[in-house]
Amino acid sequence: MIRTLLVDADGRVTRGDEALIDRWRNETDSRIWIDLQGESMAVERSLLESFGCHPLAIDDAHRERHPPKIEEFDDHTLILYRGISSFDAELNYLPQQVVFLLGERYLISLHPGQALSIDRLMEGEAGTLLGRSPAYVALRVMYGSAGFYLDSLLAFENALSDLEDALIEDGSDALMRQLIGYRSRLVKMRRVFNYHLGITQELTAYDYAHLPRGNEETLHAINDVHERFERLYSLTQMYYDICGDLIDGYLSIASHQLNRTMRVLTVITAIFVPLTFIAGIYGMNFAHMPELAYRHGYFLVLGGMLAIGLALLWVFRRVKWL
Repeated sequence: MIRTLLVDADGRVTRGDEALIDRWRNETDSRIWIDLQGESMAVERSLLESFGCHPLAIDDAHRERHPPKIEEFDDHTLILYRGISSFDAELNYLPQQVVFLLGERYLISLHPGQALSIDRLMEGEAGTLLGRSPAYVALRVMYGSAGFYLDSLLAFENALSDLEDALIEDGSDALMRQLIGYRSRLVKMRRVFNYHLGITQELTAYDYAHLPRGNEETLHAINDVHERFERLYSLTQMYYDICGDLIDGYLSIASHQLNRTMRVLTVITAIFVPLTFIAGIYGMNFAHMPELAYRHGYFLVLGGMLAIGLALLWVFRRVKWL
């Protein structure tokens, strides 16, 4: 699917398909946004070559699982961005690569599936932003996509709080598996946000021809995107640390409970070792054991064993092992 949005010199907005490209070429003061969703690589390559895009930029745009980055060429800038197709409060998300090719009068966006932030902007204020500069559209798409991430992360905070309460009240292996799953997803998300944070740091530190820091409004838009990704990165790091603390806390509690159980078993064993020793001695079937003929020997041995057991119990309580 190819969607186009054209803004002429008078600020009039026209939405359509690739037919608007010829009109854009003829109207030198107009600006155009071309969005390609799910098109074949041949169609994308043909369109990008018609706009004079660098072959290396086209190769990067078509490379699968390329890390997010920004790169400037002679007459356009390439931005590789990791957008989302779907995301929920359980941190189950489906990422997709979004490519922006940004020129002085045009913006071309490529993505394989539905992009929520692009759809929302295309039907909303894209015309006003494109009238200012194609850079505003790309920055606002990134800002809106980061907003979807942020909403889901804030919803995840409630789920994490409930999980923390459940783990403290009655921890189980199922909760631990769920927590480890969250931690694994947070690691992947943190890596993505770190890439995006690097892009915005480059934009704030270096001058790009099509994203000039000298323009106050452009710099403000760049800072907004940077601050949002910085918050996303810090949130994922914080949630990752919380998950790690919960795992460590659960393991510490389990280890403490195991130590208490082993201490009780050790005390029981220590009490019964001397009693078993005495029982073993008098269980030997020698004919000339002097105590065997004593009338009250049985009761004396039982009394001695009871006294030893009680004495050991007193000692263990004294040292607070029981």
